[in-house]
Amino acid sequence: MRILIAAQGERTHFLGMVPLAWALRAAGHEVLVAGQPALMGAVAASGLPGAVVGPDFRLGRMLDRRGSDGAELDLTACDFGGDPGETLRGYARLVTWWLRVVNEPMFASSVALYRRWRPDLVLWEPTALAAPVAAEAVGAVHARILWSLDFLGRSRDAYLRAMAAWPPAARRDPLAEWLDGHAARWGVEFRERMTRGYFTLDYLPEPLRLQDAPGVRYVPLRYIPYNGRAVVPDWLLTPPERPRVCLTLGTSATERYGGFTLPLREVLTALGDLDAEIVATLPAAERGRLGALPPNVRPVGFTPLEPLARTCSAFVDQGGSGTFLTALTAGVPQLVVPHARMYDSGPLAERFAAQGAGLHLAPGEVTGEAVRDAVDLLLRDPSYTGAGLRLREGMEAAPSPGEVARDIGSLVSDHAG
Repeated sequence: MRILIAAQGERTHFLGMVPLAWALRAAGHEVLVAGQPALMGAVAASGLPGAVVGPDFRLGRMLDRRGSDGAELDLTACDFGGDPGETLRGYARLVTWWLRVVNEPMFASSVALYRRWRPDLVLWEPTALAAPVAAEAVGAVHARILWSLDFLGRSRDAYLRAMAAWPPAARRDPLAEWLDGHAARWGVEFRERMTRGYFTLDYLPEPLRLQDAPGVRYVPLRYIPYNGRAVVPDWLLTPPERPRVCLTLGTSATERYGGFTLPLREVLTALGDLDAEIVATLPAAERGRLGALPPNVRPVGFTPLEPLARTCSAFVDQGGSGTFLTALTAGVPQLVVPHARMYDSGPLAERFAAQGAGLHLAPGEVTGEAVRDAVDLLLRDPSYTGAGLRLREGMEAAPSPGEVARDIGSLVSDHAG
């Protein structure tokens, strides 16, 4: 089959798709990645062939304007049980200031590419909504690959249920109206599967998932860590002499959201009180601002995260899906300190902590002392490691990318035509 992988220009949304893409190639399928220009460096580094669709969107402008007509929409609290007018305005903000901004540059060029390449299957990440419209325009089966909790699917279902209870004159569906306007340009009608795919591949182990949205066919997929090209440094090949703790805050905080929201130097200074090696993976600019640090703190640049995780006794991270899931594949207990602007990391941290596999601190609770005490507890109490290993076992029970690639033909044939 010809299988097209679709993502918008956000690198972190794409990286988790790479192991499946390579498994599909290894199974004999032809694979092409379609994304905005900002994504092409990561695509080329993965070794996969890529094709550009549309210009880049302006994320900074989106973040500045998303709340310009009121408070930012909290996707994690979309129960939509209140006033119909306010519910409609909130949902319209989600469509206008996020999904439209990301996707408008991609529609026409996506359809043009799909018409030339003629994919049998399109796999798209949940914010790349130009992809299912283009897939419908060429008659291809399409499916989502989640990169975190399925808040978009849940909020969509909640909005439809709320809207059904309103008086007919009050019912409006901003997402369907927007997608239908584009679909009509290429001779197709809006269908609900444009918001959720024919099926949905999900990396999260069952205890961490949101309650399944009605009408969504979820297919489990084992998460395989991939963080880009890397060379393992010599020091990482030597087992640590004492417990190793990794502090890593991802790339989105500095690249997209204006910096870290925790007092980094205060936290690292406090972690100096522990009888542990602290490995802090930080951009060069951040390392240069830290000054003198305790002798047990090792500030480093980009480091291959999976080999590092397998040498660690605990993690301190921001709850970004790539970092979080990589630590989870190693069964490492985590202290999650969510970034204030990453809507999914807080709820993911809460669900993780509820399983007994780690702890979390809300952004306003993060101090050096609080982080030190939480990490000390993770190192001393073996129950956290035990719970983390149980979650890892659940992940390992899911079908591997190779197994999904082997069975992808039957998934497609269920819906083809």
